[in-house]
Amino acid sequence: MADRSLELLQGTLDMLILKSLSWGPLHGYAVAESVRERSGQELKVEEGALYPALHRLEKRGLLEAEWGVSENNRRAKFYRLTTEGRVQLRAETQAWKRYSAAVSRVLEAL
Repeated sequence: MADRSLELLQGTLDMLILKSLSWGPLHGYAVAESVRERSGQELKVEEGALYPALHRLEKRGLLEAEWGVSENNRRAKFYRLTTEGRVQLRAETQAWKRYSAAVSRVLEAL
């Protein structure tokens, strides 16, 4: 059976990472699991996209990271939102809602 997970666009992935971290610090794998679970198993975040996105967001000052120990007792990098990250999440969420509403209007009109 083919994997039916929906693919994520880069900007969407960034927003979903920020949202996942709005509930508290997580390590990379936990971010991916949070997105998968909260999407009802519809969205799968690939490792090859996740870690570059986390590093990009950290470099932009939207996330901070520190090393800690995961629930599996393994060393892991935990990410958390900065104040700038929270501001960015609010802005991206508003833009996404406007965008998705506009797309829905077009689709419903056809």
